[in-house]
Amino acid sequence: MFKNNLRLTHFALLMSFLNFLFFHYPFFSFVFNNLDSSSFNGITIIVSLVIAMLAANFLVFYLVFFLSQYVGKFLLVLFFIINSIAIYFVNTYSVIIDESMVGNILNTNVEESSSFFSIKLIFYVILLGIIPSIYIIKTKIINETFKKFSITTSLTLLLILILVFANASNWLWIDKNSKRLGGLAMPWSYSVNVSLFYIHKHKKNEKEILLPNATIKDNKKAIVVLVIGESARSQNFSLYGYKKNTNPLLSKTPNLYHFNATSFATYTTAGVKSILEHKRTDDLYEVLPNYLYRNNVEVIWRTSNWGEPPIHIKNYQNRDVLRPNCKGEGCNYDEVLLTGLKEQILASTKNKILIILHTSTSHGPTYSKKYPPQFETFKPVCNSVELGNCSQTELVNAYDNTIVYTDYILHNVIEDLKQLKEYNSTMIFVSDHGESLGENNLYMHGMPISIAPKEQYEIPFIVWMSDSKKQLKPNKELNQNYVFHSVLNFLSVQSPIYEEKMNIFK
Repeated sequence: MFKNNLRLTHFALLMSFLNFLFFHYPFFSFVFNNLDSSSFNGITIIVSLVIAMLAANFLVFYLVFFLSQYVGKFLLVLFFIINSIAIYFVNTYSVIIDESMVGNILNTNVEESSSFFSIKLIFYVILLGIIPSIYIIKTKIINETFKKFSITTSLTLLLILILVFANASNWLWIDKNSKRLGGLAMPWSYSVNVSLFYIHKHKKNEKEILLPNATIKDNKKAIVVLVIGESARSQNFSLYGYKKNTNPLLSKTPNLYHFNATSFATYTTAGVKSILEHKRTDDLYEVLPNYLYRNNVEVIWRTSNWGEPPIHIKNYQNRDVLRPNCKGEGCNYDEVLLTGLKEQILASTKNKILIILHTSTSHGPTYSKKYPPQFETFKPVCNSVELGNCSQTELVNAYDNTIVYTDYILHNVIEDLKQLKEYNSTMIFVSDHGESLGENNLYMHGMPISIAPKEQYEIPFIVWMSDSKKQLKPNKELNQNYVFHSVLNFLSVQSPIYEEKMNIFK
């Protein structure tokens, strides 16, 4: 079977079979788990999907290699290497490689991506990627005549069309599960969705749509500190009834309120965009910091994270900017965002100030490395990047410690604001999305929002106010767009796009 000399037809068939064998166990596991495999209709769908996948991959490989063996070998080696990495993440974290996950991957920086490194990943790449690639490179492929090429492609297309028509009654099931099926079919899950991601990104970023001009209604000094949480799910906050005390400081803080809330997305780029925009949209409107900065509000953005929309302000500060002036062990964690914050506020000449702290505290898989050692309240903890290798208790303990650390950071923000007596101040904490911790064998985040479990979209929305007389509306459930309009209200910014119903303050 594995000869050094193969005719093009045989080589394309072999590659299609190996691609099917190595990389499609999750695909067909999903199919078997969501069909009655003992029924005639279930058997029809399964057999059709097997044949269709083999035929479609064969056709693409056959066509590319007929046109150019050099290009064909390059692409096939690339596919097998990327497939091996993709299937590792699918098997280890139960992810779906759809457009949103592709966006999540492409917006991951070196530090975050290195946290996923493991011996198991190397094993996957060598066994499923490098070894097949060596065979692909070394194999001599005997090309075929144009006549045989035409006959073979025609017959393969005919077979695929027959399968399509034979499954006309099953298209409803296939369409219903198309996101999962498409996100598990290699290499098309990532190759198609990378293209879609960049097409949609180009359309969104052609030009930022400016919002109508705003005016500041008074000269009273006011500060909003908006803390954007990372992967924080509300069910692990004791403020929301969690049995473990993950909020020892906030639970004792006066004038603190929390609301049930949901995110519009399950990955950082879309989640942060939703927090900063005035309405839910696929278009790139002027986001909150840009809008207020343009309309004469002091805006400070501090981040230990990434994935935000384009930010056009003067005071954009990442960890590298803040670390030189930071002292202590906390400088290696999200506490660095608080360095000299009070002093920066006092140095401002503006009466209205918006500060945004974009944290990374609860981002996996290395939860245990996201907080200083003294915050390891719950033990034992998971220290592996392969979350499935940890017990549920170890994994949840490590994650809960990140919430305890988040509680400490928010407490310090509030303590800083309390000292600024001349300002009316508020702190708003809202997360970009939630997190799965092994429930239903799912880990981390990034599932399509239409099929995501509640753990990935139920988020905390916590508010503190310096003025004990100021009240909040009795909202039952909020979403991320409430942030934009609530900030405008608190800073007395009058705007044509302001919506009172989206404001949390009375």
